[in-house]
Amino acid sequence: MKNWLFIALLLSVITESFSQALMSPDEYLPHAVGDKFTPHHLVVDYFNYVAEHSSRVQVMEYGRTNEERPLTLAFVSTPENLARLEEIRENNLRRAGLVPGEPVQDGIAIVWLSFSVHGNEAAGSESSMPVLYALAHPGGNADEWLRHTVVILDPSINPDGYSRYTEWNRRSAANQMNTDIQSWEHREPWPGGRTNHYLFDLNRDWAWQTQVESQQRIKQYNRWLPQIHADFHEMGYTSPYYFAPAAQPYHNLITPFQRQFQDVIGRNHARHFAEHGWLFFTKEVFDLLYPSYGDTYPIFHGAIGMTYEEGGGGTGSRGVLLPTGDTLTLRDRVAHHTTTALSTVEISAQNADKLTQEFTSYFESRNQPPSRFKGYLIKGNQPDKVNRLTSLLDKNNIQYGWVEQTQKVRAFRFQDTSMVNISMDQGDLVISAYQPFTNFLSILFEPNPHLVDSVTYDITSWCIPYAYGVETYGLLERTPVTTNAGSPASGMSPLGDQLAYGYLLPWTSMTSAQGLAALQQHDVQARVATVDFRLEGKDYPAGTVMILRADNRRLGVHLLEYLKDAQDRTGIELIPVAGGYSDAGPDLGSGRMDLVNLAKVAVLGDEGTSSNSFGQVWYYFEQVLHYPMSVIRVDALARTDLSKYNTLILPEGFYDLKGKDQLKSWVRGGGRIIAVGSGIRALNGDSDLEINTKSKDDSGEQSDVAYGERFRDAISEDLPGAIFRVPLDKTHPLSFGLTNPYFSLKTGTTVYEPIKDGWNPGKLGDDLFYTGFVGHRLLPILKGSLVFGEKSMGRGKVVYLVDNPLFRGFWDQGNLLFANALYF
Repeated sequence: MKNWLFIALLLSVITESFSQALMSPDEYLPHAVGDKFTPHHLVVDYFNYVAEHSSRVQVMEYGRTNEERPLTLAFVSTPENLARLEEIRENNLRRAGLVPGEPVQDGIAIVWLSFSVHGNEAAGSESSMPVLYALAHPGGNADEWLRHTVVILDPSINPDGYSRYTEWNRRSAANQMNTDIQSWEHREPWPGGRTNHYLFDLNRDWAWQTQVESQQRIKQYNRWLPQIHADFHEMGYTSPYYFAPAAQPYHNLITPFQRQFQDVIGRNHARHFAEHGWLFFTKEVFDLLYPSYGDTYPIFHGAIGMTYEEGGGGTGSRGVLLPTGDTLTLRDRVAHHTTTALSTVEISAQNADKLTQEFTSYFESRNQPPSRFKGYLIKGNQPDKVNRLTSLLDKNNIQYGWVEQTQKVRAFRFQDTSMVNISMDQGDLVISAYQPFTNFLSILFEPNPHLVDSVTYDITSWCIPYAYGVETYGLLERTPVTTNAGSPASGMSPLGDQLAYGYLLPWTSMTSAQGLAALQQHDVQARVATVDFRLEGKDYPAGTVMILRADNRRLGVHLLEYLKDAQDRTGIELIPVAGGYSDAGPDLGSGRMDLVNLAKVAVLGDEGTSSNSFGQVWYYFEQVLHYPMSVIRVDALARTDLSKYNTLILPEGFYDLKGKDQLKSWVRGGGRIIAVGSGIRALNGDSDLEINTKSKDDSGEQSDVAYGERFRDAISEDLPGAIFRVPLDKTHPLSFGLTNPYFSLKTGTTVYEPIKDGWNPGKLGDDLFYTGFVGHRLLPILKGSLVFGEKSMGRGKVVYLVDNPLFRGFWDQGNLLFANALYF
């Protein structure tokens, strides 16, 4: 072992001598950094080049994007530290209680720098190269810094979005820098480069991990758990640079040290910016509440998490004229980001011992959880929903187990926030708060986050039990559980080799919808029960899907093959039945067992539609349902042959529909419109299609607000994102499979009256139950308002989903609501 160590050190010395001639990015690339945007493959090439020529750098590919671009990490430290990198990593995890044993105080802090999570904020990825060079090149301040740090660089969190923006800019930009903000190189086309392939905002996806980039990155992040994480962004081009400390509200579980060290870092940045005379601001706009950001997710995992924002973004191009008369260039933006990146490493190295000590202290909460709840009980009466919840827990390394023996406890019931006596039964899921990520667990499950300031940047409630529709209780005392060995729920029943009379598919979660989608791709005809029934000694609720041999004679023996395929792919439960004579309720051949139409889906897209909302629909069909759809441009709808489709989805956005008469004829002939959120407004102007909004009564109100309070006064009518309890009409197909009450994540302030000539299965009551912030002037208008409903037109329907159920892809019950709108 000693001989191998000697050889490794000798090779590092030899390699170090080669690094004296290490090429800078300006020397390596065909252009100087900042002169034009660098294609993603050249950014990756430069990182690999440095790793090959410097003993201070190791590079790994940790995954691929949807468009097959590499996701890359660089590890930068001294050759001695890199030689024992795995030892350093495991020692760090001991501080968090994730690896057995006592940690050694090695004086090494882990610093993670993430660049350009928003692809059109491209100065981040551009600056990653000079940052890497400054750290890898010997002879500077980095020599000392790297003795006390391992620096992890992710040069492009979002390669697909970065490439969409930079490739467009390289094609569109003039030969000479054009600083005119009206020129087209400052106006990127729809959908822009901010988001990933599916047009998801990856900076809102850290906790939910719906996207492949997030899933692969968080696996690596949780293998390291850095003490410092900095997330490099851009914003409007007229804004000066922003760095920590952050704005209020801070989440109440952010520790005093995490708050204080943001100030330490900010002051170090300010010192460097003062040397150059650069403008900056702190403590404004960017708060630390929502747990799925690139600053808050690391904070709730023990780090000092920070957002850095440079003016520029997609409108900045290579240079843009500022209101002051000066020009902000891409070179300027790269210099600013490079400075804060190196300043972050510098201050982390100087405080490495303190950072690691406080990091260790942070995770001592696993022995004394700060939350009022010492665990969470999830009743096992809805195994499909519970299994989908445990998938999210697994992604976030949250431990859970199962009740082994029945016992009675006093607990907090999430559905109505009351204290009740509850039986913990064998097979119920229990999540103990006594675990390393107890703080993050309590944040995910908190029913109503504490807000010290209602002026916030994002949604203010996200409670996971409400999102997944699971019956949840907060436990007041520690409860022993088994390990994550697996759900005690029974597995899939084999279907055998002979076709039964029919097969029943319980409609209980998105897993059921995925199974139906898989069957429809084989043209399998299904029915849905519109009322409860009893068959062969078992009760089935309305919404139960049935696949009957009599409806699928054309498929012959292939029907069984398709059923088995759907079961294998999705994990659905299929219950064979020997006949169709019901013990109670309608028989399986009754007219109350409706045929489910084979979905032929078109979605409006392109200019005018919200790229986020369109992307959520696109992702839903391709990656959740695994079902085909066609995209129709908004401006092409009037000349589209709609007879090829039976469903048209209107995503959110600001657009007008041409040819509404043609559209109505299509609906009356059996078509279905699903209008989502602000997409409902596209139906305005036609009395048959539009629905009525509610507005507040301004009579008697006086505008007596001080000018300095105008922004704070405006939030009295705001709703950045809150959860509302929605009592359901469970007899309506839109409610099939949903937990009653349904909890809706409301993110908009447009309020609709119930539909007078239709059905309103989901509407708010007069006694509002909500969590999160809602402006006091908006609350009265929300009473009795529509959440989702439908109206019939001839043989077709228009479905109105006021609150976007696909918002960010993480609201699992919303996904099921959308499936109901699609199928039933």
